[in-house]
Amino acid sequence: MDNSGKDKEATALVAEAEKKMKSSQSFFGAMFGGSSKMEEACDMYVRAANMYKMAKNWCAAGNAFSQAARLHLQMQSKHDAATNFIDAGNAFKKADPQEAINCLNRAIEIYTDMGRFTIAAKHHITIAEIYETEMVDIDKAIAHYEQAADYYKGEESTSSANKCLLKVATYAAQLEQYPKAIEIYEQVGTHAMDSTLLKYSAKDHFFKAALCHFCVDMLNAKLAVQKYEEMFPAFSDSRECKLVKKLLDAYEEQNVDAYTDSVKEFDTISRLDQWLTTMLLRIKKTIQDEESDLR
Repeated sequence: MDNSGKDKEATALVAEAEKKMKSSQSFFGAMFGGSSKMEEACDMYVRAANMYKMAKNWCAAGNAFSQAARLHLQMQSKHDAATNFIDAGNAFKKADPQEAINCLNRAIEIYTDMGRFTIAAKHHITIAEIYETEMVDIDKAIAHYEQAADYYKGEESTSSANKCLLKVATYAAQLEQYPKAIEIYEQVGTHAMDSTLLKYSAKDHFFKAALCHFCVDMLNAKLAVQKYEEMFPAFSDSRECKLVKKLLDAYEEQNVDAYTDSVKEFDTISRLDQWLTTMLLRIKKTIQDEESDLR
């Protein structure tokens, strides 16, 4: 379907909306139904934005939604303004990630002002995802995931908060901020082991915490594994716990082959993801480095 005509229609609507705006701001316009003209202008901007979307002119759509949002703010329609800023952010996501973030931040300000923290948290996650994928700024992604987790915690949405925190832990460990990652994995693991539904996932969190400890110091990892076994006896029987113990033995013996074989054996049953592979290679490198130091 050819939507090129929609672009022209939308541009004509924007021009009309601007005219309405000017007449509502003139002295006589303000006296004779200025606010209803502003409402009409808002509707026109939204209609124009949707036409631009059909024509895949994302920046123009984002700008039209932003105009509608600003007008709604002038008319004290906070909820409508926030909705328009979200629509603008979603349009800009496809063309101008930084502008998308700006619009989503404006919406978050409105929602937090209204006490709608769960919605604000959801949009912080969207911003974090833009930083992850489009802007590749992991520190900023972490900050927005942390903010979302804080808002979810405040609203007693622990499982939503933990999902955000696990994202933070994943990145913190990759950036070698191990204490931060360990704290989160232990916290989420402890929460999981007390829940009938989440109990099974606790071993994964303690496994990741143990690997982060291992990256810092072998003795730390040994003590951590003992602690997790005491806290959560089911961890002892898990393949993850058995792997960490084998790796600790290989480390003590400075046996790279035993280390590699244990990882390979584990991988044949449970495929290692990118994160686990990175951590296990970092630990392996410390064995190889110590081996070469001894020579």
